Amino acid sequence: MATPTNIERRTRRHARIRARVKGTLKRPRLSVFKSNRDLYAQLIDDDKGVTLAASSSKGLKGSKSERAKEAAKLIAKAAGAKKITTVTFDRGGYRYTGTIALFAEAAREAGLNF
Repeated sequence: MATPTNIERRTRRHARIRARVKGTLKRPRLSVFKSNRDLYAQLIDDDKGVTLAASSSKGLKGSKSERAKEAAKLIAKAAGAKKITTVTFDRGGYRYTGTIALFAEAAREAGLNF
């Protein structure tokens, strides 16, 4: 059997995470997707299958880490507008380092609890 690629490994990790992590209206799932250039985040109610709020680092100025922090502040602000303070963090199969960790810490500082 061939060695799995990095994308296949991430997809498997994400499937394991998604088997346990579920978002509700009171505690939505904060899902993160990381492309080579940008970071995208959504607050998702899995019971109804709807996105409650979204943000991305697309169009923001600065380094990748600065843009990740700003995207976290934007999603926290959008969550606050909908009176959401507690979320479940779904790192999307990515390891909890670099921009993912910076995003999570900035979201916590901006008022989201997870």
